[in-house]
Parts: sequence; structure tokens; C-alpha cells
Amino acid sequence: MNTSTTNTREKILATAEQLIYQNGIQATGMDLLVKTSGVARKSIYRYFATKDDVAAAALNARDVRWMDWFRTESDKADTPQARILKMFDVLKGWFESEGFRGCAFINTAGEIGDPQDPIRQIAMLHKQKLLDYTLGLCEQLGIADPQVLAKQLLILIDGAITVARVMGDYSTAESARAVAQSMLEQRLRISP
Repeated sequence: MNTSTTNTREKILATAEQLIYQNGIQATGMDLLVKTSGVARKSIYRYFATKDDVAAAALNARDVRWMDWFRTESDKADTPQARILKMFDVLKGWFESEGFRGCAFINTAGEIGDPQDPIRQIAMLHKQKLLDYTLGLCEQLGIADPQVLAKQLLILIDGAITVARVMGDYSTAESARAVAQSMLEQRLRISP
């Protein structure tokens, strides 16, 4: 692809991602995408066959960017235990940022009823990547059953995100961090 083609495609994706995050998939139609991006409908269809294709590509791009950001920020702590707790500090900063509207993937899964829908599958893949990252940190702790702790931490992460969005209570990250700290202390105490 030449630079102009890449720039147009990226503009479409960036606009679609922003609109989906702000309004949801159902409310983000092609008319709104055309109007907001300034890219002609014909040009959009040159890159993407359907609105769902645009949405899927935008969500895939968000997944990559969000996971890179989350890992990079969380990995600034020195130890696996500190990285696990840092995840909740990172979330708190995100909650307090301008434009926070919850998790795009939780929101999307809530809009798409069919678990086999490709867009819903992207949401599931995102959560699997988050679980895999958390599992990697838990495995570094040298505890028994790191999978159990990783799943519990994912529930804390997604619970904090959901409560922050629905209730507007950004201190949920601190509450989730405190629960994670207790869980870590208990697991590290009882592990061989």
C-alpha cells in the first residue's frame, strides 16, 4: 500500500474506533463514519466490504494498542507481585482520563448477542489476551495454581472497569487493588 492509501485506511479505522467507543457499534453507521472521517463512502468501501468489517478492524487495532499500553505501563514495576498491583494503578489512571467510557470490548460484547459473531469473538480474544498476560505474571510468582489467581484477577480488573463506567466511581481501581493485594499475600503465604 502506498502512503496515501495507508493514511486513508488508518483515518477510517481511527474514526471508526472513536465512534464505536463513544456511541457503540449499533449507533455507528456508515453515514456517521463518512461525515466524521471526511472520507467518501465509496473510498470506505474500497477498503472494507461492510460496516462490520470496519468495526472488526477498528476493534482489532484497539486491542493491539490497548494491550501494548497496559503491558508497558504495568511492567514498569520491578517484580511480578508489584506488576500485578500496578495493573490497578494503571486502570485508575485510565478511569480518570478524559473520554473514559469503559472497556470497548465489554461494551461490544453487550451489544452483540451472538457469541459466534466475529465482532464478539474479537472481544473474547481481547479478554483472553488480558488473562494470558495476567497468567504470565502469576506464573512468575511460583505459586500453586497460578491459573486460578489469574482468573480471579481478571474478574477484579473487569469488575473495576465495569463499576467505574456504570457508577462513575473511579476508586473501584483502588478497591480492586486492595483485594488483589490480600489475595497475593494469602497465596504467597500458603505456597510452597
